[in-house]
Amino acid sequence: MKKRSVKREADLNRLAKSTVDQVVTDEQSQEKAIEKGKNPAAVSLGRLGGLKGGKARAEKLSPEQRSEIAKKAAMIRWSTK
Repeated sequence: MKKRSVKREADLNRLAKSTVDQVVTDEQSQEKAIEKGKNPAAVSLGRLGGLKGGKARAEKLSPEQRSEIAKKAAMIRWSTK
């Protein structure tokens, strides 16, 4: 699973390389899925849905629902194990 926040490189050359590496990795994962017999259109749409799914869900929730979800997450995050 990829990290959500990625530290950006200060050097422009390294930043360019990391950007190209991300694109190539995404294309390679699509190619692997196609080799497994999956529909390429479905693979790209699935990725697209995954990228915007959380934001779309948050927009549909009321402020009270979002607050309740956040409180529950904070309780779990800060509870002792």
